[in-house]
Amino acid sequence: MLRRLVARVYWVFSRWTLQTEPAPTRPTVLVGAPHTSNWDFVLMLAIAWRLGIDVRWMGKKTLFAGWRGPIMRALGGIPVDRGDPGRVVGDVVAQVRAGAVFGLVITPDGTRQGHSHWKSGFYRIARETGMPVTLGYVDRTTMTTGLGPTIELTGDVAADMDRIRAFYADKAGARPEHRVEPRLREERPGA
Repeated sequence: MLRRLVARVYWVFSRWTLQTEPAPTRPTVLVGAPHTSNWDFVLMLAIAWRLGIDVRWMGKKTLFAGWRGPIMRALGGIPVDRGDPGRVVGDVVAQVRAGAVFGLVITPDGTRQGHSHWKSGFYRIARETGMPVTLGYVDRTTMTTGLGPTIELTGDVAADMDRIRAFYADKAGARPEHRVEPRLREERPGA
């Protein structure tokens, strides 16, 4: 109740406009892209709280150090050791299979800059759990943000990513120069 009230107040005063499709009605992997600014985190919480979505999100483990740890966990954070990302995927899959219900927010373009491809954890988690993928977005050119379509992945990585690329083709993050093209390493020949 309090979170929804905070979100309503945020959207009244925000320079961003919430334009969204309805919230998913079952557990989903929520892709947050393009992720080019720390402000994306605030927008993600405002979207989730406004739509009443119980979210979990993955963040680098250094965000959970010291006094920030309890706050980040209370906001739904799951610390990720980038040296062992496969363990986190396994842990999340186990939680979903055990019946935990939540929207899992993942920023597959990783940190806010310096990558040539998206990380494939979101795809692996969705395929291993049978969860659909909801395409969340930030678009600086229109100052809009929200949730796009929810799609079922087919297992054909190139075809699935073509659909995802088509959605994000006209979206630019808060810092467009840091945008990473939605492409998985697995799509490259010989990868």
